[in-house]
Amino acid sequence: MHPTLTSTIAPPTTPRSSPIGDSTATSPNPSKPNPSLHIDPRLAGPRRTPPRRQISATLPHRGGDELKLLYLLHRLKIESNGRLITLLGNHEIMNIEGDFRYVTPEALTEFENWGFWFKNGIFMKKLCPEIENPENPFAGVPKSFPGVKREYWEGIRARIAALRPNGPISSRFLADNQSVIIIGDTLFVHGGIIGEHVKYGLDRINGEVRDWIKGLRGRFSPSYMRGRDSVVWLRRFSEGYCDCDSLQKILEMIPGVKRMVMGHTIQSEGINGACEDRAIRIDVGISRGCGNGLPEVLEISNGRQLRILTANPLYDERRYKGSRVREEREEGLGMLVREGRMREVETKA
Repeated sequence: MHPTLTSTIAPPTTPRSSPIGDSTATSPNPSKPNPSLHIDPRLAGPRRTPPRRQISATLPHRGGDELKLLYLLHRLKIESNGRLITLLGNHEIMNIEGDFRYVTPEALTEFENWGFWFKNGIFMKKLCPEIENPENPFAGVPKSFPGVKREYWEGIRARIAALRPNGPISSRFLADNQSVIIIGDTLFVHGGIIGEHVKYGLDRINGEVRDWIKGLRGRFSPSYMRGRDSVVWLRRFSEGYCDCDSLQKILEMIPGVKRMVMGHTIQSEGINGACEDRAIRIDVGISRGCGNGLPEVLEISNGRQLRILTANPLYDERRYKGSRVREEREEGLGMLVREGRMREVETKA
């Protein structure tokens, strides 16, 4: 479990014009950088800071600490007075719909424990005459799952009850997450957006998805959250080849937006930009369950300066090989600065 889309932003004071630059520094081609319940087959039976905003996305399907991380982020959001913003990713959508194909046994154990205490809480509330008919999220949830080992049934039941639309976990921790957000001249999204999404309305998308998670729009998510061209599944701008012309047309449809920052697709070379840095890809796969990469953070400060904070020692190697950084280049990831155990890659406007 990890935030695959992580960024730190200081509110802009001047228009942002500084590119991150690493993908075009090494290549003349700006597009290239350097409905049913699904269960993980392993579960089957014998058949088988103050001025800054922090943005993160995609937390479920990352091991046995999912609830702990949800509670942690919730607390940090309260403490930050709204400066920590969480986005929805494809795994949040999958879990709310009951698609558990990437769930681990440890994650089911965590939810089984949660379910035990939650049901105890319901029992205690029923003893209080002041509380009338406490809602039971387990109502209507199947008690058995053919083809799945019996030892996992309670964990699956609890996960469905907790995360389905209007579930106690989904409504508390996921319903207020944004699907798309614009801060200054930067658009943040888990997978990406296309022209149809802009025409439909980004605020409308955020509102409808919020209503769906709160149980107001049926069991399944809106169509623009499902499929290869959806907001949380799109890879058109995050894979090796980036359709720069298409991206530029999309950005021009949104007044004032100059770049799209996205996660979803793990970048083996670390955070990078394409299409003259109109596309910035920041998923470095830091989860033990998915990539086990080292932390990197994109920081946008003063509306002009972009830099990468990294704990990845490969930056030392790249410095000399030139795979990501051209040190003499005025724009782009041009300078390595050591600060303790963390390294920074800066770009100047």
